[in-house]
Parts: sequence; structure tokens; C-alpha cells
Amino acid sequence: MELEEQVMGIIINAGQSRSLCYEALQSAKEGNFADADEKMKEAQHYAREAHLVQTQLIEADEGEGKTKMTLVMVHAQDHLMTSILAKELVTELIDIYRTRH
Repeated sequence: MELEEQVMGIIINAGQSRSLCYEALQSAKEGNFADADEKMKEAQHYAREAHLVQTQLIEADEGEGKTKMTLVMVHAQDHLMTSILAKELVTELIDIYRTRH
């Protein structure tokens, strides 16, 4: 797989994970915790896919700067970190909503 395809894989999977987290939050707000849990499970799947590609890039680089850094790669890393943060925060918010219903 070419570098561009790998980077786009991170962006797409991380974006899908983040979107599902916010859908899960909306479901929790509505008291639909089964749907929220399912969406968070699906979000975790996409997060794993994005993280796997990131890990492959890191392993290929071997800490030697072999992988060319581009603005799109930085953008992909930003998407991944944002999706991880969203997952952590939404998980906490769902727990709060769950205790109030």
C-alpha cells in the first residue's frame, strides 16, 4: 500500500470513529444506551483500524526518518488524536447520562 493510501486510511477511519462517537452521545442523550453502546463499539473498530495504519507507518520508519512527513500526514495524525480524545470524552459523558436515567 502506498503512503498516500495509508495516510488517507488514517483520516477516513479516524473520522468515522469520531462521527460514531458523537452519534453515540446523541443516542445517550435520548436515553438509548443500547444504541450508544453499539455505536461506541463500532467507533472502537474504526479507531483500531486507524491506529493499526499509524503503527505500520511508525514501524516502517524505525525512528530513522525514513517516512516522508507531509502536511497530509500531520493532518492524519491530528484526525487520529482528535478521534481518540472524542472517544475518551464521549465515554465519560455517556456514563454520566447513564447514571441520570
